[in-house]
Amino acid sequence: MDDIVRQAMAKWPNVPHCYGWLGLDERGNWYLRDDATQAAGAFPQCKGSLLRHDKLVDFIHRNYDHDAAGRWYFQNGPQRVYVELQATPWIWRLQADGSVASHTGRPAQVRGCLMDESGRLYLDTDIGFGLVHTQDIAQASEAVEQGQWQPQDVRASELPARFGYQLSPSSSQA
Repeated sequence: MDDIVRQAMAKWPNVPHCYGWLGLDERGNWYLRDDATQAAGAFPQCKGSLLRHDKLVDFIHRNYDHDAAGRWYFQNGPQRVYVELQATPWIWRLQADGSVASHTGRPAQVRGCLMDESGRLYLDTDIGFGLVHTQDIAQASEAVEQGQWQPQDVRASELPARFGYQLSPSSSQA
C-alpha cells in the first residue's frame, strides 16, 4: 500500500466505505461505475467506463486488497472502494518463461488448478485464487498437457465460498 494512502487513513479514520463504483472484469480490466450505470443494472451486465489512465490503474493495483469477509477493495486514500468482481479477485497472466503474474503484476506460485463446467481454467496460488486470462489459455493448455498442472473439476458457482471471496460486496449491503 502506498505511504500516502496510509497517511490519509490515519488522518481520516472514519470515512465511509464506497460500494458499487468499481468493477473488475474477467480480463483484468477496471471499470468506473457512476450512479447512472449502477441504476441501469448489476456488474458485469452494466460495466460502466473502462479505466484507461495508466497512473490511476497503477495506483489501484498497488492498493488492491481484501478484508476478512472476502470483499476485495481498492484503498483510495482514507476511503475503501469495494470492487464488483465478474469472476474472481485475481486474473492470471502467463509469462513467456512459464511463470504466473496477476493482473496487477504481482508474481504468484501455482498450488493448484481447476476447471469449471464451461472449460474456464482457474489457478490457486500463494497469493490467492483467480481465473486464467483468455489470451493465455493456449499456453495454459501446454502446461496441462505437460503435466505441470492437473485441473480438478469444479462448478463455478461453488468457487466464491470455497475460496473465500465475494463477487458483489454491494449486494451484501442491500
